Amino acid sequence: MGLKEQIDKNKVPVHVAVIMDGNGRWARRRGFARTLGHEKGVDAVRNTVEVAAELGIKYLTLYAFSTENWNRPKYEIDALMHILVDSLRGEMKTMMKNNIRLAAIGDLKTLPPKSYGELMHAIGETSENTGLTMVLALSYSSRWELLEATRAIARKVENKEMTPDQINLSTLTSSLATTGIPDPELLIRTSGEYRISNFLLWQIAYTELYFTKTLWPDFCKEDFFKAILDFQHRERRFGLTSEQLNELEGTIRK
Repeated sequence: MGLKEQIDKNKVPVHVAVIMDGNGRWARRRGFARTLGHEKGVDAVRNTVEVAAELGIKYLTLYAFSTENWNRPKYEIDALMHILVDSLRGEMKTMMKNNIRLAAIGDLKTLPPKSYGELMHAIGETSENTGLTMVLALSYSSRWELLEATRAIARKVENKEMTPDQINLSTLTSSLATTGIPDPELLIRTSGEYRISNFLLWQIAYTELYFTKTLWPDFCKEDFFKAILDFQHRERRFGLTSEQLNELEGTIRK
């Protein structure tokens, strides 16, 4: 029995987030320019999106470009932005055919005008699709997101729309870039690094973490299946004991 056949489609995570890491190392090990690694990484994105849609995953968030990535060499940033534009154009028909909705989170106005325009066009064109929602995290960092959320709440207090005592968990959650999107149940990071890298820090409080040594350009469908199977073998207790969890599940089944 193959890996795909072992997956229980009734227990797939609703939301999977991915830190796509290792493009540069993939290229360097082969004697290529780092930019070729990013180009090759597009194939891994395509494979991952196909599997997510096939398994019935509702949300897939891909960490495509962090705020810290702006510190990289200009030629690499330019190449990444060019790849973004080409990918959005090239994958539009596929997204429409497969009912995929595109969304994005991050400080998007910092993107080059051409990249920003192409992104907004793709988001608009796919806005009525009802299948998988693919969220691109672009010019994103969790600290930026939390800072922006804090400012938004502070403005509401300043405008007397609410008092400090009225601020609660829902207030902050609804002020985040991911408002309306459920927290990820599974976070995958490739390339053998064991860091979160300023990604969805608030949202992953109870997320299962999966790390693989596979470099992102080599991340194939079988790798994604392995991650899902690993997730399905974990017990998600959310602070409860195993006994409490079993009792709760028994009550739900009744």
